[in-house]
Amino acid sequence: MAKKNKENYLDYVPVISPKNTWSVEGGKVTVHMVHRGFYASIAQKFFHRPWVSHIDLDKQGSFVFQQIDGKRTVGEIALLVKDKFGKEAEPLYDRLVKYMQILHNNGFIYYEGKDKIRK
Repeated sequence: MAKKNKENYLDYVPVISPKNTWSVEGGKVTVHMVHRGFYASIAQKFFHRPWVSHIDLDKQGSFVFQQIDGKRTVGEIALLVKDKFGKEAEPLYDRLVKYMQILHNNGFIYYEGKDKIRK
């Protein structure tokens, strides 16, 4: 029986997606997400949905987002979060991995060498 090669999520290198813009004000990050596609166009035209949504990240989320530079791994970012927030960040790895999954699923980040760049 062959041994499965299990990847470690902490070794992934997150990169901020170029399809959205973001800004920092008072230490808090706001991601400006443009709604694209056929259904978004219909919603904008008929239901007066905004073309751009502004997603405000909390204190820890803003810190994590600003550490994503395309070079640091999730594990390295975890150590920076631990240094900055200490016990406030616990359970550190569970929360950070879940947060990265949310950012990834919403297209705010991709993983270098794992994903194709989504534009």
